[in-house]
Amino acid sequence: MPSQVLLVDDHKIMRDGIKAILKHSDEFKVCGEAESGPEAVQFCKKKRPDIVLMDIGLPGLNGVETTTELLRHCPEAKVIILSMYDDENSVVGAIRSGARAFVLKKASDNDLLDALRTVAKGGSYLSPQVSDRLLHRIQRGDLESKPTASALDGLSPRELQVLRLVAEGKTSKEIAVMLDLGLQTVRSYRKTMMKKLNVNNVAGLTQLALAAGITRFPIAQVLGNSE
Repeated sequence: MPSQVLLVDDHKIMRDGIKAILKHSDEFKVCGEAESGPEAVQFCKKKRPDIVLMDIGLPGLNGVETTTELLRHCPEAKVIILSMYDDENSVVGAIRSGARAFVLKKASDNDLLDALRTVAKGGSYLSPQVSDRLLHRIQRGDLESKPTASALDGLSPRELQVLRLVAEGKTSKEIAVMLDLGLQTVRSYRKTMMKKLNVNNVAGLTQLALAAGITRFPIAQVLGNSE
């Protein structure tokens, strides 16, 4: 029986391309598609796919955050992150979220199939370009462990999700929908974060998010967003 695969990407052309690749395989079958993180989570709750091919650059709830949320509800799912970029933060973030593989979108059809086969058997996979780059950095000593302190270290994973969305200009109502939370719960997260981080407005939260690299949105976009 072929492994059931959910495709998660906000670009239809990408989903169509992957479907064309898997169409000729008797090992994998596309059982559904989703254009956003919340849609993917809801699909997995109902259909329980074996594998989820997840774009890292989803709008709103990104692929890393969606993976964390999805695995909280469906821990048996195996997630493969697809990315245009091979930077260290993306790779590490994906693996820490629980993803079993990180595949570059420029990878060949065979590389994607290799990743699917490896993950289906319970293994892990990194695109050759990614693993080579990390290996070279380790050999040069660039990835030696160095203790770092961050103002955000005291935040929970959920608080970091809310912080990024607040910093990107999302209102509490929008965040509640994206994360499937109650409105008062989101407001409570915001108040708790402000207290932990010793700031009293959204601009302060956004400055910290930018400094920590968890968002790249310009502050000017969110200065007026207080709710």
